Amino acid sequence: MAICVNSEIGPLKRVLLHRPGKELEHLVPQELERLLFDDIPYLALARNEHDRFAGILRENGAEVVYLEDLMAETLQVNPGLKEIFIRQFLAEAGPVANSHMEELSAVLSEITDEKELILKTMSGVTADELRGRLTEGPLVRLTSGTRQFVLDPIPNLYFTRDPFASIGCGVSLHRMYSPTRCRETIYGQFILKYHPDFSGKVPLYYDRSCPFSIEGGDILNLSHEVLAIGVSQRTSPEGIERLAANLFREETSSVKKILVMDIPNFRAFMHLDTVFTQVDRDKFSIHPEILRSLRIYEICQGCGGERIRARERTESLEDVLRDALGLDRVTLIRCGGKDIIASAREQWNDGANTLCIAPGKVVVYNRNYVTNEILRDSGVEVYEMPSSELARGRGGPRCMSMPLVREAPGS
Repeated sequence: MAICVNSEIGPLKRVLLHRPGKELEHLVPQELERLLFDDIPYLALARNEHDRFAGILRENGAEVVYLEDLMAETLQVNPGLKEIFIRQFLAEAGPVANSHMEELSAVLSEITDEKELILKTMSGVTADELRGRLTEGPLVRLTSGTRQFVLDPIPNLYFTRDPFASIGCGVSLHRMYSPTRCRETIYGQFILKYHPDFSGKVPLYYDRSCPFSIEGGDILNLSHEVLAIGVSQRTSPEGIERLAANLFREETSSVKKILVMDIPNFRAFMHLDTVFTQVDRDKFSIHPEILRSLRIYEICQGCGGERIRARERTESLEDVLRDALGLDRVTLIRCGGKDIIASAREQWNDGANTLCIAPGKVVVYNRNYVTNEILRDSGVEVYEMPSSELARGRGGPRCMSMPLVREAPGS
């Protein structure tokens, strides 16, 4: 099966990553906020850290595939697709790129190696690269020295969790919250539609043409019948309603219930998985600060003319999870423990953003030593990865991975 993800904890068998590329070296201080970064990672060390991450996954039985490789293979097996891809990619690249469509198209079309082409779309095209080709007005010529890029880089690509989400045997292909990240979903669109591993095999439960934002970091597969989705800075209630209605309607979906978790709307808590992840059948890592303001809603299939039904759940988070998953008990493992300073620091560095690779086995950043020790004391096997550079992008191991195939947790 091309996609098979019915839990957060089943043994990870196939996973999509993106190895950080030159797009990170194209971050400049004056563009950081617009490109959703707080700092500039050192690429060579970021790659070493990411390679170790991939190594841990392989050592634990997962096949690692890379976004750039899948997209290059997609073009290789569909020779007429290159021009279509370039045209769509540039059409969605913003007004500056649109005004130089002919010149950019020429630069990209001249690249004959498919992987090199994909990496170039990711890293961007500088104004200097087009200097001899540009046709500009007199004012633009006089002021063009202040512009670094005609085609923006896409530095958030190594967070492969967000552009789409694997749900059961299908995919939710997303409308991203920020224009900076909208082009990321083009790669998923082409891979899912044209790559031989996925073409005709993957139902779409959400489409990037939908006007409402939703991102993969807010979607957790708690079981084959239950999802948790966060209302966050990046995911809208309207998007969740649309996805829910589609899932309940589609015969290929087994989802019967969605727990909607309304978390504070600011950058530190940008996605649900930055404050809440599952680490074992009955254990969850959580940033304790959200418990004071968390509101939980339940969505089920509607009856009669209603597409969906929704109600607020006023019980504790533990009780809601225990009821939804049919568990005897649920343990919430607090990021940073009872130390509020350690909790805030380690949540900022994605201490709660664990990637479960099998029941009770997680990959975490080594810098979150307080939380990691608490996880161990709670019976969780912890695999630490280096994190000095990757963490600058404000995302952890779960953010950097998109599971494509998981076995059932009991396998």
